[in-house]
Amino acid sequence: MWVWEKLSAAKWLDAWEERFLGNPNLVIHVIKGGKTLRVEVFCASRDEAEAIVARFGGRVKELRQDDWQRAHVVPPPLKVRDRFLVTQASEPAELVALEAEFPGRGIISIPPEMAFGTGDHATTSTCLRFLVDLARRREAGWSCIDLGSGSGVLSVAAVKLGAGRVFACDYDPFAVEVTRRNAERNGAGGIEAAELDLLKWQPAEQFDVVLANIFSSVLIEALPVLARLLRPGGDLVLSGILKSQAWEVFEAAAGVGFGFPTVVTRGKWVSARGGWMRDLTGAK
Repeated sequence: MWVWEKLSAAKWLDAWEERFLGNPNLVIHVIKGGKTLRVEVFCASRDEAEAIVARFGGRVKELRQDDWQRAHVVPPPLKVRDRFLVTQASEPAELVALEAEFPGRGIISIPPEMAFGTGDHATTSTCLRFLVDLARRREAGWSCIDLGSGSGVLSVAAVKLGAGRVFACDYDPFAVEVTRRNAERNGAGGIEAAELDLLKWQPAEQFDVVLANIFSSVLIEALPVLARLLRPGGDLVLSGILKSQAWEVFEAAAGVGFGFPTVVTRGKWVSARGGWMRDLTGAK
């Protein structure tokens, strides 16, 4: 594994996020009292990292898994409603301590995996809250598909919330591997994880819950696929949408029959929960 990194002034945070929009391997650290950023992109090959250097400067270094783990301090866990605690901790003693400190909450352990999201990003954490809310009105055994699964945290949460059939997919084969590891780590058996290109896929199965935490341009192109995936009466959760692109996404979604009565904005990110407009309005 290789990492590209570069120091930058903190005022350029939005610019770096937009330059690597949709890249799940981007990590930005705020350092030196909030005035400086260390921007990192984790790459499968040196050539990939060197291509970023050619464009933005910076440097490349080889990184081993143990280097990654030593370099990251475990942040406070994320509380999801009254149901979950999502933590980067993975040692048994740490998890036992968290269970004792937060009784009644399910613990989901998602350690850093060379940059895949651990659940604390605004888009992912909002999706987790949506999942808890919608699971409360569904009978056990509902089905779920997690499009752009990344670390697999949403798929793991779905299993723990009572989903009987969970399918996780991602364009990146490493994300699929990480999803499988996190499913095993958290005792979330039964998750099917697969590498696929969403825009070329012709699904033959429908799901009660469709999660799509992917950036706006792909969401818009993938709407016909989402329309084939969502069962009548199902819940659709979209996330990974920049506030500046939200209207374009919702307008395109309305064109295939989706509506979103619940929209949450956190910073510059927008997430939405809805479904078929005919189900939301009661129209026949």
